[in-house]
Amino acid sequence: MAGGEPPIGTQAMLSLDGLRALIEALAERGYQVLGPTVRDGAIVYDEVAKLADLPSGWTDQQDAGRYRLERRTDNALFGYAVGPQSWRRFLHPPIERMWRAHRTEDGFAIDATAVEAEPSKFAFLGVRACEIHAIAIQDKVLVEGPYVDTGYQRRRRDNFLVAVNCGQAGGTCFCASMNTGPKVDAGFDLALTELLDESDHRFLIEVGSVAGAEVLSALRHHAASPEDIAAADAVVARTAGSMGRVLDTKGLKELLQSNPTHPRWDDVAARCLSCANCTMVCPTCFCTTVEDHSDLTGQTAERVRRWDSCFTADFSWIHGGSVRPETKSRYRQWITHKLASWIDQFGTSGCVGCGRCVTWCPVGIDITVEAAAIRATPATSTETDHGRT
Repeated sequence: MAGGEPPIGTQAMLSLDGLRALIEALAERGYQVLGPTVRDGAIVYDEVAKLADLPSGWTDQQDAGRYRLERRTDNALFGYAVGPQSWRRFLHPPIERMWRAHRTEDGFAIDATAVEAEPSKFAFLGVRACEIHAIAIQDKVLVEGPYVDTGYQRRRRDNFLVAVNCGQAGGTCFCASMNTGPKVDAGFDLALTELLDESDHRFLIEVGSVAGAEVLSALRHHAASPEDIAAADAVVARTAGSMGRVLDTKGLKELLQSNPTHPRWDDVAARCLSCANCTMVCPTCFCTTVEDHSDLTGQTAERVRRWDSCFTADFSWIHGGSVRPETKSRYRQWITHKLASWIDQFGTSGCVGCGRCVTWCPVGIDITVEAAAIRATPATSTETDHGRT
């Protein structure tokens, strides 16, 4: 396509070779390109240097407590839902060194060589609509509030997001219920919809930013026809109509906050292992703990920050014991915070409907089922459980 940079909102067509050129163009601009790859029986996010790194011909079968990769009957590159990892592992890493010091004659001095270097510029390839909403939620919590997480802020700066509209709903997806997918609506630089038939493998590409327009202008592409746009819309509509789960959000905040003594909490506590899998795979959770380490000689010391979870007893430990010593109170805290009090704090739900917490729960506890059970038989008492909320 001749001329200058395409305006925001432009929809064009990109071939398979054009997608290869997109990966190369991002790398040439200094981005570390990260995207979906197959490893250890799952689709995970890792460095993508070439088209062959993408999960061609793979899909995932997901249900409560179940995840399996299977071969597709075609060579779709994005023909899966979401895997166990989210993009927060790059933006808000599981382990981060805060500082490191070594002993001197006068005490301790910060070791400048151990301070985290400026991160690479990240280009995320294959970001789903629910994940873009999750990144926006973490932005609100970690950057836009009164207490800025400077490490997250550095890693989030200058990201390039190549979104993908979902062509297949996972067995545990419920993004349509949360109004977070399956079509991306904002927050991306470029957005792809994969179109695949017996004769052609192509992508509808939409420009979402000035940076996206600049990159697309360097790629061989042509204008999308009305038929191309209709085909892409049909892909998204089919996905929206085949969600694996539904969560009724009407009045959900008030429902959960007014049922702290509901008997369902005892029922779920009998099954929950407090393993924290749900919070580890959640793309919006941000709880951490801080650990101080020193070597055996006492010459060096460091402070690291690690992901933590409201499911661990130590997380709510204060002088005299844990605020939430029982599994019941921990699960109630998690689901009530995620679906209710998060709205009070940050103006949005903390759930984007990706379904990871359902898939990766070892005993198959389903957040949509638990919410529906409480809705079906709401308790009348508004008393707190032993004074704890």
